[in-house]
Amino acid sequence: MTSTNDLTGTNDTGAVAGPASAPATHRLRRLVGTGFIATLAAMAVTTLAAALAEAVGVGFEVPEGGETIPLSGFAVVTGFFSAVGIVVAVALLRWSARPTHRFVWTAVSLTAISLVPPLLSGADTATVTALLGLHLVPAAVMIPTLTRSLRTPLGAEQG
Repeated sequence: MTSTNDLTGTNDTGAVAGPASAPATHRLRRLVGTGFIATLAAMAVTTLAAALAEAVGVGFEVPEGGETIPLSGFAVVTGFFSAVGIVVAVALLRWSARPTHRFVWTAVSLTAISLVPPLLSGADTATVTALLGLHLVPAAVMIPTLTRSLRTPLGAEQG
């Protein structure tokens, strides 16, 4: 039963889906839960990768100030920016008509921008290369995970 609303020119299928907030709330919670688990994984993998880089002789000394980035620093920064990614995904799911497309575009753009500081750091080649890789590691965990979660329609996991 399809009718056209003469005032807006929109089609109305006549179907009633029930309360819109319950499925949306479930989907948001699932996105946040998946994002949290992915954040923990990204933190672990990034910290492990940094430890491996240190083990093969990469020094994470920052030329400005001469301080060395501790392994815990990689975990903290990865956790923070992964949480920012979750917030972006949630906002896009809530307010965008095309959340998956916009999330991928935004996340890839922000990842590309994040590669600039290591290149400008003045650190040695091994450190810059390791830092670039350590920016890509959490992106490789978070972006596909959140993208899949944004794409998965409600109820698909119940099949």
